[in-house]
Parts: sequence; C-alpha cells; structure tokens
Amino acid sequence: MNEVVGRHDILLVTLDTLRYDVAAELAAEGRIPHLARRLPGGAWQQRHAPGSFTYASHQAMFAGFLPTPATPGPHPRLFAARFAGSETTAARTFVHDTPDLVSGLAEAGYHTVCIGGVGFFNKQAPLGSVLPGLFQESHWEPEFGVTSPHSFEHQIARAEQVVARLPAEQRLFLFVNVSALHQPNWFHLPGATREAGDTRETHAAALEYVDRHIDRLFAAASSRRRCFTIVCSDHGTAYGDDGFTGHRLGHESVWTVPYAHFFLDPAEAVR
Repeated sequence: MNEVVGRHDILLVTLDTLRYDVAAELAAEGRIPHLARRLPGGAWQQRHAPGSFTYASHQAMFAGFLPTPATPGPHPRLFAARFAGSETTAARTFVHDTPDLVSGLAEAGYHTVCIGGVGFFNKQAPLGSVLPGLFQESHWEPEFGVTSPHSFEHQIARAEQVVARLPAEQRLFLFVNVSALHQPNWFHLPGATREAGDTRETHAAALEYVDRHIDRLFAAASSRRRCFTIVCSDHGTAYGDDGFTGHRLGHESVWTVPYAHFFLDPAEAVR
C-alpha cells in the first residue's frame, strides 16, 4: 500500500448488508457479471466483518480494520494507524499518524469524499453525521437512501459530478456506501410485494441491480488515473436463518461477508 498511496486514486465501496452466501452464489451462477469479472479468480473472498451493523463496522473499517480473512491469522492489514504492538501492521501496510484512515489519506494529499447511503450517513441528526464528518466532502440525499428503488444510480451520478470537477492532479479517496441491499429491498424483484416483505431472493435481486450499474462507478473512479478499489460488505443480515431476522446479532449470516480488492485502469473500466 505504500506504493499505492500517493500514486493512485482509491475507491472503497461498501455493499451495505450484503450476505456472503448470496454474493458467492450469484457470482458462481453468472448473475453478477460486471462484478465477477473484477474479482480475483472470479470469486469473492470469504471474510469476517469487524462489526455486526453499519455504524460499528464502518468505525472499524475507517480505523483500518477491514473485514478479516476467514482463515487463521494473523493477517497483515492494508492500512493502519500507528499503534505500538500491533500484530497486523506489516512492512507493506500504509501507516498513518492520524486516528482514522480518512484523515490519514487527507494528510497524504487526498481529497476525501463520502457518498452516503443508509441512515448512519444521512446527516439528519448528530449520530448520522459522525461517519460523513470524517470526510472533507460528504453527500447524502433521500434518493440515495434505502427506500429509493434507484438509489445506486443516483449515488453514481453524484460520484460522476464529484470526479468531473476535481483538478486532474488531485488524488481522490472516494467512499460509497451502497444502500440498495439493505431492507427494504423487495422492490428490486419483479412480482414481489411490500406485503410479502424482503427475502433472501429480493436481497439477491438487489445485488443484481447494483451489478447492472457498477461499471459506471468504476469508470468514474478510474477516469483520471489507476484506481485501487476495495468492494466489500460491512455485515450480512438474516432472513429467518435459525429463527433470526436482521443484523446487529451474532449469526453466521451476519458475520460472514464478501470482500475483494483490485486495480482499475481507465481503459478497462469502460469495457
């Protein structure tokens, strides 16, 4: 990461609430072709979330604790705040002297931008202002939120505007919290109804919706230079698994998440 920071733009996309099993199934079945062709080996990496709901998980990720590989460690981290005795800070880790990655990248010369999705990014109350408040620039509109059937398209349009107005020489750290997977997501599956509610199938349909549009985001993020990209979930969610529904609970469907990182080059992003 010490070769990446300062040279490339950086994109972090959290597919809020996305379950690992659903993501893996759709990739294997060819139902998310645009994402799958970016994934190393065409498959998601199975990881453990650093938190069981959005606020906790993002606080951890912005401190450098991205989802951890679901295999015995220790696993060196990509980013870390300087911390004596850290067993996951390695020679290849980008180490910053600020309490969070966002300000660490700002100190390294990046313009930091948040495009929010779920309520913890909506800035409508003090709690919803904490996470976007880490960034130099933050955006949220009702059209980006969980109740909008076209939320991701609206978020991408804002990302395109942000990138277009940046000076060419300015490095960018762009964070996008994708709300489309979060409940309610029933409206992404043709024939589903509000009365029937959300299901694992509507959750999958929401991921297919995101996949149909994500190349636009990739193209914008890598339009000026090579872009190091992380795409992951912050936590999963339960749809009746072992009697559990929702998240902020300790179930396998919540703790296990998909993760990938890769480089985007300008010529590749628009294929």
